[in-house]
Amino acid sequence: MILHDYWRSSAAFRVRIALALKGLEPGRRYVHLRKGEQRTPGFLAKNPLGLVPVLEDGGPPLTQSLAILEYLEETHPEPALLPAAPAERAWVRAVALAVACDIHPLNNLRVLHYLQRELLVDAAARDRWYAHWVTEGLAAIEQMLEKRPGPGPFCLGKAPSLADVCLVPQVFNAWRFHVPVDPYPLVAAVVDACMKLPAFERSQPSKQPDAE
Repeated sequence: MILHDYWRSSAAFRVRIALALKGLEPGRRYVHLRKGEQRTPGFLAKNPLGLVPVLEDGGPPLTQSLAILEYLEETHPEPALLPAAPAERAWVRAVALAVACDIHPLNNLRVLHYLQRELLVDAAARDRWYAHWVTEGLAAIEQMLEKRPGPGPFCLGKAPSLADVCLVPQVFNAWRFHVPVDPYPLVAAVVDACMKLPAFERSQPSKQPDAE
């Protein structure tokens, strides 16, 4: 098993957490996004979108973090990242997708670069764009946590799930851009609970071998 990774990628962070929770230690290949290594022919052959993460596990390269997370859940089901009850599984997936589909794509590195380089948006306006979509998204997740179908301390229950795996990297990204998370106490409490676990702690960006 080989993970193609970049230390600061939120999507790759999700996969690192899941791998660590499941006790898997893949080989690592580092793709420096700021140097454009994701656009080399060799990497584009693995993922035509030129994005990390990519996971190789004996078959075709696997792309898209949520698809990789589902693959890991199906091939290494313990510990489970999805609850047993269908309604709870749907709720956990909804939180994960709120991050992966509604918040993160609007703040991806290539989107921010396009705003600045092609649309000539200055850095301050770019950061306002980022903060708007992150705060809107985290406010919605805070409301979801208020109405979650069970107790914490994690997004749902006494063990981390797919929802936590996606939420924590998004909050790290918010901190990076100095977007306060204090207005979302339930979100902050989930992140605090997660970061007490070794799998989350050692998966964070600053702990990666390619961190700058």
